[in-house]
Amino acid sequence: MASTANTQFKLNTGASIPAIGFGTWQDKEAQEPAVTAALKCGYRHIDTARIYGTEPAVGAAIKKSGVPREQIFLVTKLWNNSHDPETVEAAIDASLKDLGTDYVDLYLMHWPSPFKTGGALIPKDSNGKIETTKTDYVDTYKAMEKIFKSGKAKAIGVSNFSKAELERLIKETSVVPAAHQVEMHPYLQQHDFAAFHKEKGIHMTQYSPLGNQNTIYSAAQEMGKLIDDPTIVEVGKKYSKSGAQVTLAWGIAHGRSVIPKSKTESRIQANFEGDFKLQEEDVKKIDGIDKKMRFNDPSESFGWNFYADLDGKQS
Repeated sequence: MASTANTQFKLNTGASIPAIGFGTWQDKEAQEPAVTAALKCGYRHIDTARIYGTEPAVGAAIKKSGVPREQIFLVTKLWNNSHDPETVEAAIDASLKDLGTDYVDLYLMHWPSPFKTGGALIPKDSNGKIETTKTDYVDTYKAMEKIFKSGKAKAIGVSNFSKAELERLIKETSVVPAAHQVEMHPYLQQHDFAAFHKEKGIHMTQYSPLGNQNTIYSAAQEMGKLIDDPTIVEVGKKYSKSGAQVTLAWGIAHGRSVIPKSKTESRIQANFEGDFKLQEEDVKKIDGIDKKMRFNDPSESFGWNFYADLDGKQS
């Protein structure tokens, strides 16, 4: 049964993006039934990426769902091995083919860091180290601007950029990113960075919106899960909502989209019900538990110093 969640935000293109989205990272084999369940619940914002390997499953689920394509806000991402401007159009064409559509609503540069062009998604040398190149993300983005103008992407943006990288991108290109997808949750709130985005008219989407709920953040498991934080649990009792639902509602209260992932139908439905309104006093309570704690920083393996000027930079 579809829920009534329907909060939408405006992008700088004039298009609307649903506040609650469905993330499809990990568990490749489980994604077609998971996306099918999400669409049945009422999700209309689906987030995927070339590197996830889930585009074919997402496309199949959309096709079988019976939900008209124009009612779905579909996001995918350019992978690091396609940063060479000459390869960008072929990269989106491959994604569109797998998704079974002739456009995406938002196309993001997944990371500012370029890998060796073509071939393997994670190109490695004989020592097992990722092979990188010197392609400039500004040149990559300029190629994405052509994709935007062609209509293959209704909007373009970035993911995992620092403030300095984003400032330079805006200065040296002609299309202000419509959105920036970043790790953000009550333990990594980044208020100054969020204010900068509002000033520039760039929508923010929170990935890992439930913090260290995902087992991949193994080093962070010993500290206890964000969704079990006493403040979040206390707020949840007031609304008869779970810690996960409150955490999602907090992101939405700040004007951001959230893209939780799950392969369990009951949890997919429960997450969708995180689109409810928190009172201002409760938003402020959660604002007070920031730990500046970042769980995702692949700087060492990707050969790039990510988040250099942001909260939660891992040493």
